[in-house]
Amino acid sequence: MPDDIYHQHAKSLDGRDVSMADYRGKVLLIVNVASKCGFTPQYTGLEEIYQRFKDKGFEVLGFPCNQFNKQEPGNDAEIATFCSLTYPVSFPMFSKIEVNGEHTHPLYQQLKTGAPGLLGSTGVKWNFTKFLVNREGEVVERFAPQVKPEDIAPKIAKLLA
Repeated sequence: MPDDIYHQHAKSLDGRDVSMADYRGKVLLIVNVASKCGFTPQYTGLEEIYQRFKDKGFEVLGFPCNQFNKQEPGNDAEIATFCSLTYPVSFPMFSKIEVNGEHTHPLYQQLKTGAPGLLGSTGVKWNFTKFLVNREGEVVERFAPQVKPEDIAPKIAKLLA
């Protein structure tokens, strides 16, 4: 398996097949999101850093996940409505996936292996775990849910420089 994520595909919220190769050459922050989580207000920070850096080659990719306390119960249409009304985000959002267990999405398998968590664990612990990917499509760092998007901004800026 290549080190970069560009061979991976995911379904967008509107049902399109999206190749991660579409993001080749960009710095990415990939986040498993949920609409009914204590960290849900981080949508605001994610949108702010997206707006700040998008013209410099940066993307936030949101992946809804219902594996943690069932905090993302909606279907894709409900998630899209939530993301347009409650926390108006303009960054790409994808169809609901699993980030742990036997049905883990292949992209998340690669992210977790590329940037293991505390003590080398690969499992995602909660919603709003963030993975930073460089312009070569390599996973460079994992951030815990409590790390605010704005706290990652200096690392994003460095990768964009």
